[in-house]
Amino acid sequence: MNIKSFLSLVEIRTKVASLLPLLIGTFYAFYGYSTFNIINFLLFFVSLIFIDMSTTALNHYYDFKRAKKESGYNYNIHNPINNYNLSINTVIFTIFTLLSIAIVSGIILFLKTDLLILILGGLSFLVGITYSFGPVPISRTPLGELLSGFFMGFVIFFIAVHINLETGEKIVRLLYSNYELVLEIEIIQLINTFLASLPLFLGISNIMLANNISDIEDDKKNDRYTLPIYIGKKSSLKLFKFLYVIIYLDIIITIAFNIIPLTSLLVLFTILPVYNNINKFMREQSKKNTFQFSIQNFLWINLIYLLSFVITFLI
Repeated sequence: MNIKSFLSLVEIRTKVASLLPLLIGTFYAFYGYSTFNIINFLLFFVSLIFIDMSTTALNHYYDFKRAKKESGYNYNIHNPINNYNLSINTVIFTIFTLLSIAIVSGIILFLKTDLLILILGGLSFLVGITYSFGPVPISRTPLGELLSGFFMGFVIFFIAVHINLETGEKIVRLLYSNYELVLEIEIIQLINTFLASLPLFLGISNIMLANNISDIEDDKKNDRYTLPIYIGKKSSLKLFKFLYVIIYLDIIITIAFNIIPLTSLLVLFTILPVYNNINKFMREQSKKNTFQFSIQNFLWINLIYLLSFVITFLI
């Protein structure tokens, strides 16, 4: 396996979907709490990227092994194992290596922080693996959009905030003492954090939704019973548009309540390019030609969202 085939196997170009929640969450912590822990940030960065790469590679591996369709774009081009004629043993070794690095970094982060990180990290790891692995992988069910958006958009964002806060400032505190486990939650702060993460949560969900809408026919042949198959293409396209409306309403509401900085109004300037991309996808739902517009929309919205925090930080 060379560098080009490895980068294709882990879809390195898509890792921005993991990095943006980490970066925006980190800036959100600094904006709201004026705190930053560089060691915890780097440990989480390594664990996050490597678990994302291993999950993507695992997804390609199981799609390759389970594929019933053996012709066409999705089989010949979309799956790098077939496209680059990769050795299955090499792919498996790569997956386990990536997972090992992710686990070691995650354990070190847990030892430097608290029990909540172990639980959230374990749940994220479990969802990441079962997204592609097991008798009924999440990617083959109607829960793919919800769980991928929740864990990649909100949980990553929340962890990025949590690991930067001092013990007394933490939004959620899980304390164990004298055989008692005590959970303390700052409810208003948790709601604020969730609302601040919605552009990421819903943006990632829409990437998965667009992917599954584009793959409806192939998924039927490969026994992938995704959300668009359950609710139909027409309803799926309506949902695709509606989630973008929620994102922009969320930006306005969170600015109004001073949850995110005033500079985040810049995100509203992305409405036109996002609207144009939505129309292009509505006309044709194709993995090859139009799926990319859901990724572009995610980047338009959340790169400007990140920029708004950076501007506030610099000011």
